[in-house]
Order: sequence, then C-alpha cells, then structure tokens
Amino acid sequence: MNEIRSTTPSTRTRLLTAALSLIRRRGFAATSVDELCAASGVTKGAFFHHFRSKEDLGVAAARYWSEITGTLFAAAAYHDLPDPLERIYGYLDLRATLAAGGVPDFTCLAGTLLQETYDCHPPVGEASYASITGHAATLEPDFQAAIDLYGIMGCPSARSLALHTQTVLQGAFILAKGKGDAEPVHDALDHLRRYLNFLFPQPKEGSP
Repeated sequence: MNEIRSTTPSTRTRLLTAALSLIRRRGFAATSVDELCAASGVTKGAFFHHFRSKEDLGVAAARYWSEITGTLFAAAAYHDLPDPLERIYGYLDLRATLAAGGVPDFTCLAGTLLQETYDCHPPVGEASYASITGHAATLEPDFQAAIDLYGIMGCPSARSLALHTQTVLQGAFILAKGKGDAEPVHDALDHLRRYLNFLFPQPKEGSP
C-alpha cells in the first residue's frame, strides 16, 4: 500500500511562516515569542524545542526567506529570454509587479532584520546580509553576459552591478515604509532602468 504523506506544515515551518509575517509587519524587536506561538498555533515548549532563542529563530527566518524567495525567482519566466540584458529588465519588471499591496506584503524580511539586528544580534544580521547578497549573486551571470555581449569597457563589475540592484531596492523599501505605499519602489526601479539604459546603450535603428 502506498504511504500517505501529510500535507500539514511542520511545527518549525509554521513558526517560520508566522515569523515572516509578523517581523515584516512589526519588526524583530516588537515580535515576541508568545505572539509567534499564538500566530502559528503552537506551544511555547514547541517553540523552544525547535529554536534555542528568538535570536536563533531570527537566523532561521532569514535563511527560510532566502529559500522561499529563491524558489520564486528561480521559476520566473524572465530566465527564458535570450538576451541577458532583457533578462535583467525582466527581473526588474517582476520586482515592480511584486511591489503591490500593503507595505509589509512587499518589503524584504532580510532587509528589515538587518536594519534592526546588525549590531545587537550579530548572528541574525549576518544571516540577513547573506540572504541579500546571496540573492544578488543570482543576477551576476546575467550582468556578466550583458557586459560581454554589449562589449562594455570600463564597466562596473557584474558583482557590483548585482549588489547595486539590491542597494536600490533596499533603500526603496525603507522609503516605502516611511511613505506607506509602493511608490518609492516603482520610482527607484524606473531610475535603475534609466541607469542601465545609459550603461548598456542600445544600437540605433538601422545601424549595423
């Protein structure tokens, strides 16, 4: 007889899912273990069975964020575009599409954690930094391919361009929190596109 596998999320996954929601809305310091347990429907004993402390959960949450967002971006349609520059623009278009709904719905968990914890909870800050830079690294091959294809000389490195996209996004998320909507994100992405158009000029129509 075939084994029937449960589709119910594990206790650890429920806690991490609750952490992503609460921390993006309230911040790390303002999110208590009691609130995490209530939101995930588990006991405090179950929490401490899976995590030694709230700091330990923060590290795990940053890594879980990388896992679920990595899956989303890896499956995105822009990867199928033949031109590497168009793939980069496709990535920016997806980021613009994702910047919808309430501010906690589109801002970055890793950025929120890093801003709060880089000094007071170094392990959480380090895991959050690794999440952001790890995501940036997924853009490096397309940036390098675009540099090579378009013959750009004296260009910033693919790594620095990939990190710059995250610098723009993370700064835009901060301004979105202040303004209370996604307009700063869309403005920042528009400016980033203009910069890339300047950096990678398209051939004029009719030119060889």
